[in-house]
Amino acid sequence: QVQLVESGGGLVQAGGSLRLSCAASGSIFSISAMGWFRQAPGKQREVVAVITPGGSTNYADSVKGRFTISTDNAKNTVYLQMNSLKPEDTAVYYCNLAPFLDDYWGQGTQVTVSS
Repeated sequence: QVQLVESGGGLVQAGGSLRLSCAASGSIFSISAMGWFRQAPGKQREVVAVITPGGSTNYADSVKGRFTISTDNAKNTVYLQMNSLKPEDTAVYYCNLAPFLDDYWGQGTQVTVSS
């Protein structure tokens, strides 16, 4: 089973940027769409961005124009570039297949945006 490990989170001021990384233990990006998800305290987990093996992308309305999802197949890594961060982006961010599979959730990476 492929394992996914997220990294790159941290504390940033509103308007700042972060780049999240998700390293996979195997080559899955060529056969499966990948997604970034997030869960804020007291809220349900939501999808943020999805990228297909062909490179098509989709974004939640709340992050369109600010976030960019991309993959590096050679490194088995999917990225989430987050610009113009807002306090409401504060959450634990996870990567997973899209649609997600419960067995693939990792530990996530915390993103905190201060106002």
